[in-house]
Amino acid sequence: MILGPMTLAQWKERIRRALGGVAPRIQAAALPYRKSRGKVQILLVTSQRTGRWILPKGWPEPGETLSASALREAREEAGINGRISPAACGVYLHDKILPTGLAQSYEVHVFPLLVESVKSDWPEKNDRVRNWVSQRKAARMVSEPDLAELITTFGDNPRVIAA
Repeated sequence: MILGPMTLAQWKERIRRALGGVAPRIQAAALPYRKSRGKVQILLVTSQRTGRWILPKGWPEPGETLSASALREAREEAGINGRISPAACGVYLHDKILPTGLAQSYEVHVFPLLVESVKSDWPEKNDRVRNWVSQRKAARMVSEPDLAELITTFGDNPRVIAA
């Protein structure tokens, strides 16, 4: 969970649950990072449907931990591998409008991934674009305010957060 005061999205989710709303679906995301010239860089990928900048994320498979799911998604969506933290560095909430017009809430658990290798060919190469950017730029590129805050906070000291 993001430390400090709750964001507006977190307050809305708390109220929605208190009023009997359906619990959000759980996803796992990797927060791929590396150090370049002493600065943290974040790897973002485009979503398949809208082309928005996102973290590699998806659904855990049966018997799979959330961190293992995040690593698998990073391999499939971004062609990267490395050391993933077993502990999430945060959680963000977002809503997606389904083809039916209804909104579905998602709770995304984010796991730091120290990238050690980048492949030139990967399963979703033809469906996505990947881009290494500064932590500050990554926070501006993503659409979800809670995710932007998480990226900004993470960039302050990834080794402490990812430990």
